[in-house]
Amino acid sequence: MAVIEIESLTKDFEVGFWRKRSVRALDGLSLEVARGEVFGFLGPNGAGKTTTLKLLMSLIRPTAGSARILGEPVDSVAMRRRIGYLPENPYFYDYLTGEELLAYVGSLFGIRPPMLDRKVGELLQTVGLADARRLQLRKYSKGMVQRIGIAQAILNNPEVVFLDEPMSGLDPLGRREVREVIASLRSRGVTVFFSSHILPDVEALCDRVAILDKGKLREVGALDAILNVKIEGHEIILARISSALRARLGELCDRITPLGDRVAVRAATARQVEAIVSAAVAAGAELVSVNPLRRSLEGYFFKEVEA
Repeated sequence: MAVIEIESLTKDFEVGFWRKRSVRALDGLSLEVARGEVFGFLGPNGAGKTTTLKLLMSLIRPTAGSARILGEPVDSVAMRRRIGYLPENPYFYDYLTGEELLAYVGSLFGIRPPMLDRKVGELLQTVGLADARRLQLRKYSKGMVQRIGIAQAILNNPEVVFLDEPMSGLDPLGRREVREVIASLRSRGVTVFFSSHILPDVEALCDRVAILDKGKLREVGALDAILNVKIEGHEIILARISSALRARLGELCDRITPLGDRVAVRAATARQVEAIVSAAVAAGAELVSVNPLRRSLEGYFFKEVEA
């Protein structure tokens, strides 16, 4: 069942001093996101990612097209109680402490003590800010602001969470904590829609991804389906290599990489794999592994965007 439905969503902005020139930021975007998915929304700066999220949050109006969340139009007030949102550059009342901010947001959702106090404490622990609960937000680092932003986005136990660049400004430990939060949301059946430019995090977390470029959808699909069809040869690891075999391998492939007492041999075709394995076995070498080389999400992303 789709919980996010986007159909031919288009957004033009009028630019220039007299607002006479039109720039298309989003061009006919159509996609669906199923319940419980972690969905990655990728694209270079200016691709239209933040514009899409603002349209879904009804912060701006579309030029054409439509979108629905949880079966409701994006401007439905009732639906908003069931979702969470973290903007790209969150701004909070910086005279509040982290604890006070979450208590304030919780009160807007009608959560009352003692449930609110318990919820605030749990979330501060989850995002690694328990020790900074009484520190004013103006004294938070960018990464800490990002983490308190994630906490407020999930305070109301949402069914769908929208995160715009949730890893922005985080150190490796902070990124790991956010990944764990997103993984825990998935385990509870929460749908997570997030944009990011940190591709290894997307690859580690997402069930499906969409690649956006210049306002147009370039590709959408499951990561396995996108990446597994992009096998770019095989890497063969061998041990106990004789000098004669090394010379023979030099004739059979383009690259041999020493790995201590082993070597890694790259084969571009299935025929090369067969020839290398046969030569190694005949020479008495140890065949450690044969691994397909698939393009990483990062490599695939850059190829699609630069095409």
